[in-house]
Amino acid sequence: MTLDLFETGRFYADGGAMFGAIPKTAWRRRYPCDEYNSCLLAMRCMLVRPGNGRVVLVDAGCGDKQLPQLGYYRFTGLKSLEAELDTRGVSCEQVTDVVLTHLHFDHCGAATLRDKDSGLVRPAFPNAVYWVGEAQWQNFIQPHPLEKDSYFTENMLPVVAAGKLRLVTEDTELCRGVRLRLYNGHTPGQLAVYADTATETVVFAGDVVPLAASVSLAWISAYDLSPLVSYSEKIRMLDEAVTQGQRMVFCHDTYTVSARIKKSGSFYKAYDCEQEGGAPAPLQDKDAVNPVKIKKL
Repeated sequence: MTLDLFETGRFYADGGAMFGAIPKTAWRRRYPCDEYNSCLLAMRCMLVRPGNGRVVLVDAGCGDKQLPQLGYYRFTGLKSLEAELDTRGVSCEQVTDVVLTHLHFDHCGAATLRDKDSGLVRPAFPNAVYWVGEAQWQNFIQPHPLEKDSYFTENMLPVVAAGKLRLVTEDTELCRGVRLRLYNGHTPGQLAVYADTATETVVFAGDVVPLAASVSLAWISAYDLSPLVSYSEKIRMLDEAVTQGQRMVFCHDTYTVSARIKKSGSFYKAYDCEQEGGAPAPLQDKDAVNPVKIKKL
């Protein structure tokens, strides 16, 4: 098996939204922000070649179809998914499986593309089967009002029209060495991908654990529809990562690509981190905005 991790670009999201109830004085020490309180997030994808003829792409970034409507997110450094695959010796026609962790625009936008001549939208990977959690698909078709702005029907309906959509109702082995597992909380029916390499199991965690800082249980995004469920699902994922020595990929962390997880008491921590180039130095307490000193009672 060969496995490649790469980015399709970055965007900014509000730090308060990314870390929910955690105060800025705490999260800013572990993830930097700019003067607008915005955190720079990656759109990371994974390419898995299990050695059996399958070519599996996990997530697809935002693409370019909805950029005018999504200006708030200040996308930067966008890369062509086709070009990124080409640099790895893979054409769009060779991709056999596209696994979409969920259907928010930053994960599936480039799953389809608009033809420059006809203006019609079609699947970007004509020979691939697209795998989506069934509960996620139902949420995509009839979204909750709090989530509907994250969904664009043109990202997926052409896949249905082409007969390429496969819905996952239970944990599934896609092929030998590649497993799909269902998790809820951030959104219903999210898929996490488990790839068994020769040396370790790599977990593409999606938005179950989007950042290295999110390993801390209470650090749950305000974007999560069901934070109490997210808390339990994180424990389920992290406990297995600890006991089985799995490596976790953080799809949105600009600075930390992946890490192993260790547990001390009831606390989890990322270690053996694979850093992206140019990772910032951790902020110290003195760097925090309006630091608060807690008095012991």
